[in-house]
Amino acid sequence: MKLLQIVPRGHSSLYGAMIKKQADIRKAGRGTFVRAGASRRKAARWTHVRYKGSLKLTPGASEAVDVAIRSPERGDEARLLSSFLGWLDRHFGDRLASVNIEYQQSGRGSRR
Repeated sequence: MKLLQIVPRGHSSLYGAMIKKQADIRKAGRGTFVRAGASRRKAARWTHVRYKGSLKLTPGASEAVDVAIRSPERGDEARLLSSFLGWLDRHFGDRLASVNIEYQQSGRGSRR
């Protein structure tokens, strides 16, 4: 599992903007991320159209956004991370101060 903390530049509401951007892209019939599960105000789960796994987005401390990336396959987890970072950079790169990545070993046996 990979945990990301996305810190916006200034005091912008990044979580709400990310949710709205993903919804707008999907309404236009494009995009690789799909919202999964019920709509919640304090959390969202996205899946990718090609890769197994999901991203769980939650508003973090102050204006930050916390993202947990999980996949049953290690290769897909890396591809999800790469795809999400590209999406984030394309749409919000000028509004970000930092993206911190924490690598956590899953409960499964180590396959490294």
